[in-house]
Amino acid sequence: MIRQDLLNGEIARSGMSRAMLAKKIGISPKTFYNKEKKGVFNSDEIVKIVKECKIAEPMPIFFPEFVSLNETR
Repeated sequence: MIRQDLLNGEIARSGMSRAMLAKKIGISPKTFYNKEKKGVFNSDEIVKIVKECKIAEPMPIFFPEFVSLNETR
């Protein structure tokens, strides 16, 4: 599951809307909203989102469970 709050913050910081980002990564806005709601993007989409939004630290957004595991070690 993704952290929607962090993703939405990065999208806003990039100056794009979610609909604009969807088109840039090659999916429809409806598909983007559905994937965001379910909390699941495929690896190609994640790479494109990170690139388009220039996300410096994608792990806490797309893989929060791994970040939590590393913090407890």
